[in-house]
Amino acid sequence: MKYMFQFLRILAFCFLGEVLHWLLPLPIPASIYGLALLLAALKFGAVKLEQVKETSAFLVAVFPMLFLPGAVGIIDLGEVLAAIWLPAVLAIALVTVLVMGAAGRVTQAVIRRKEARHD
Repeated sequence: MKYMFQFLRILAFCFLGEVLHWLLPLPIPASIYGLALLLAALKFGAVKLEQVKETSAFLVAVFPMLFLPGAVGIIDLGEVLAAIWLPAVLAIALVTVLVMGAAGRVTQAVIRRKEARHD
């Protein structure tokens, strides 16, 4: 029963994200609104981490399976991708390096900021 209530809490924030997406004329996905609302609720103590921890860990664990339908769909595009494989590979490699670099920089900045607070 605990997992059901945890899932319902997460689902409530997903629903609130959908409502915000419907109300606000911004090009932001509803899932991002929901995540931002859940983050704010966790940050300000409206929701305690223990109230969503186990279910969120499970959802993160099964998250890679959600990419399987997309990967299978790419197989159907074999002929189209064969014609543009070199630019596609170069674009994927470049974007991967940029995202990894940006994530590394942000992580380093957060760690430095945390260390400065503790000193």
